[in-house]
Amino acid sequence: MAQLTALLVSLLTLVLSISGVISTTFTIINKCEYTVWPGILSIGRSPAMSTTGFALQNGESMTITAPTSWAGRFWGRTNCSQDSTGKFSCVTGDCGSGKIECSGNGSAMPATLAEFTLGGAGGFDFFDVSLVDGYNLPMKVVPEGGTDQNCPSVGCLADLNDSCPSELKVTSADADGNVACKSACMAFNQSKYCCTGAYSFPSTCKPSRYSQIFKSACPQAYSYAYDDKTSTFSCASANYTISFCPTRKFLTPDRITPIRR
Repeated sequence: MAQLTALLVSLLTLVLSISGVISTTFTIINKCEYTVWPGILSIGRSPAMSTTGFALQNGESMTITAPTSWAGRFWGRTNCSQDSTGKFSCVTGDCGSGKIECSGNGSAMPATLAEFTLGGAGGFDFFDVSLVDGYNLPMKVVPEGGTDQNCPSVGCLADLNDSCPSELKVTSADADGNVACKSACMAFNQSKYCCTGAYSFPSTCKPSRYSQIFKSACPQAYSYAYDDKTSTFSCASANYTISFCPTRKFLTPDRITPIRR
């Protein structure tokens, strides 16, 4: 009887998944003491989300439902403003659309990325936090309600803007201090850092002293292109919370004010 019940549950789950009833939600929370403008980019043939960019004040959150088998990335934009013509731009993570909505445009480097492929091989979601395109904000991804026992929380909690090597630092007249940390690829545009040309294979593209600085500060995050073994994670049938500035060091508010979407 127990086996029959388990079989019926599995069949029901399969039918619901095929019909699109089961969906994945992403709750994005801003725990920074300043406003963050999340950006969202769908990758490949994935349909766009219901929103591709918005503002979150300190302590606000937004929950978004992803299309079935969605793949894409999230990031945070900082120090954003509109000029006298209404053009919207950001000092870090700008998506170049000229608007709050990114509308199919990706982030300008450097930016901390949360990357997802939902419903991949074996029905698993695959996700990571990446510093391959540099760093601008601390970030954490927390799976919730997954059916797989191995659903880890991952992220980069360190403030790499403070510890960034001088040759990688990004500063701005519009903001105090360092606002981002470039990847070595962005800073030097050399094949050995970008894993291109003769270095476009795992056997030839090795960690650099710069990627090792990122890896030491954030062991779970992608630090260079072939950092897969310690930086790609999986979960099944989960919803996900993405937090900017997730630790108390960044003045996490106790109360989160949700935005309905």
